[in-house]
Amino acid sequence: LLIFLRNKFALKRMLNFNAPPLKNTAAEPVWKVLIYDRFGQDIISPLLSVKELRDMGITLHLLLHSDRDPIPDVPAIYFVMPTEENIDRICQDLRNQLYESYYLNFISAISRSKLEDIASAALAANAVTQVTKVFDQYLNFITLEDDMFILCHQNKELISYHAINRADIQDTDMEAIMDTIVDSLFCFFVTLGAVPIIRCPRGNAAEMVAVKLDKKLRENLRDARNSLFTGDSMTAGQFSFQRPLFVLVDRNVDMATPLHHTWTYQALIHDVLDFHLNRVVMEEGMGVEPSPAGARPKKKSRKTYDLTAADKFWQKHKGSPFPEVAESVQEELDTYRAQEDEVKRLKSIMGLEGEDEGAISMLSDNTAKLTSAVSSLPELLEKKRLIDLHTNVATAVLDHIKSRKLDVYFEFEEKLMSKSTLDKSLLDIISDPDAGTPEDKMRLFLIYYITAQQAPSESDLEQYKKALLDAGCDLSPLNYIKQWKAFTKMAATPANYGNSGVKPMGLFSRVMNTGSQFVMEGVKNLVLKQHNLPVTRILDNLMEMKSHPETDDYRYFDPKMLRGSERYENKSKLSSAIVFVVGGGNFIEYQNLVDYTKSKQGKKVVYGCSELFNASQFIKQLSQLGQK
Repeated sequence: LLIFLRNKFALKRMLNFNAPPLKNTAAEPVWKVLIYDRFGQDIISPLLSVKELRDMGITLHLLLHSDRDPIPDVPAIYFVMPTEENIDRICQDLRNQLYESYYLNFISAISRSKLEDIASAALAANAVTQVTKVFDQYLNFITLEDDMFILCHQNKELISYHAINRADIQDTDMEAIMDTIVDSLFCFFVTLGAVPIIRCPRGNAAEMVAVKLDKKLRENLRDARNSLFTGDSMTAGQFSFQRPLFVLVDRNVDMATPLHHTWTYQALIHDVLDFHLNRVVMEEGMGVEPSPAGARPKKKSRKTYDLTAADKFWQKHKGSPFPEVAESVQEELDTYRAQEDEVKRLKSIMGLEGEDEGAISMLSDNTAKLTSAVSSLPELLEKKRLIDLHTNVATAVLDHIKSRKLDVYFEFEEKLMSKSTLDKSLLDIISDPDAGTPEDKMRLFLIYYITAQQAPSESDLEQYKKALLDAGCDLSPLNYIKQWKAFTKMAATPANYGNSGVKPMGLFSRVMNTGSQFVMEGVKNLVLKQHNLPVTRILDNLMEMKSHPETDDYRYFDPKMLRGSERYENKSKLSSAIVFVVGGGNFIEYQNLVDYTKSKQGKKVVYGCSELFNASQFIKQLSQLGQK
């Protein structure tokens, strides 16, 4: 599906004044400034690094609503949402004659009336010739991975689970939320250059999105002259593929997974650290020795780390169980140290400690070994940077695992979700003051409550509630989940989480060595068995055309067919699919789909969600919904 590449290509084309980016980089790029709003910033930052922007000729990138000095001899490329305040500010820029020329790119389609506002401002400012081009980019979504996208990061509370599931929501509010979601999904398919076949369940927000998206795609296809899905958008041949299946599901189909404690690297980082748009923000020196009495507390420096597609370690291990990651970081570190010593050793043998590299490389070929060591130095340093990054991030994650006993939570929840026999009582964990935060306990209890075949008796529930309150928990999320469970009982069967099961392996072999960076004593070495979570199972049924009560009455839309064809025409299995969760998603579900796809030859699956939240953010939304 190549969504990452296409999205990147679309941005590069825009930064090249909407001409295809040049292949031969010998030509000096045209220097220009990039003006974006927060939405534009969020779309660009996971896809293009500052260096890549510089290579494209972007000397300066600034927020639209910041104080900007005039740079009269430079063209400016704008990449913003077509909102009232953004349009006003652009008109002000025209009046103040800030730049030589203006290339206006709107993230989402601009309305006729707003376009006229810009035109009249340009006339008044005598700047009509300077407004060189106005483009609708249809890029109103954020690509985080080759196979993952989210709708937005700014204002995400407007389309959150909480917003969609409020008891007092008005129809007009709901319409507005659905339109926002559909606008972004439409942009996604325009960028993908494909009209999907849409499947969705009946009677929830996912169905509302499907109906609106089908209508919007139909209207665009009907207007053949202006359709965004014909013609040379993205030189069709380059990316031609079978039409994708687009499966919409509602967050309510599985409420346990977003609360689940996890065990894979990327999902753990998202759960316990500050991780947004592929960037981890950590406070340096967390838990260092206290400052002496009366001294001003040291200001903690914040460090940011980008976890990108270029980082091979990350690509290989983001879906691995944490113990495996710790071992691999340690191995990388050991290999690096060996190489580093080799360089030092060779230099010192030849008495070249202080010499510069030029002098070293002039020595005759008996030093070939040394020259190769020297030429690999920059590569070694980059490797070192990535090893340091993962050492710091993994150590921070490990601190959380140990201080909150997250391995215990993960294992216990896996047993609850797969209905295995439990080796200790739920009450014991809730009452154990050393096990986790109040929020950890609440997450565990909610998973128990959601997955229980039989709801606990009133007297048991009171006992649990007392223990939760004693542990410092806020019970509002439980109020909401009780209503939710009563409602879903009428509507559907409870989700089935497959027989996941976790196998504890022996203690960590390598990492237990005393020389290791990671002190893993007491942490269980748990290994995952592949199992399908509800969202993955729904996709599997629809992609493999399996008959299953869960998905048999899913609706079918084909925007290319004439009206009213709900019959499923295409009997061949589809090889590419996009799963989209209305109401928010998480890295556990994403990872589960990635693992599923690995086991299926020739299948491509992309995961999308209206927002990406971790358990803590999800619990806050449940808490707001449950407040009396």
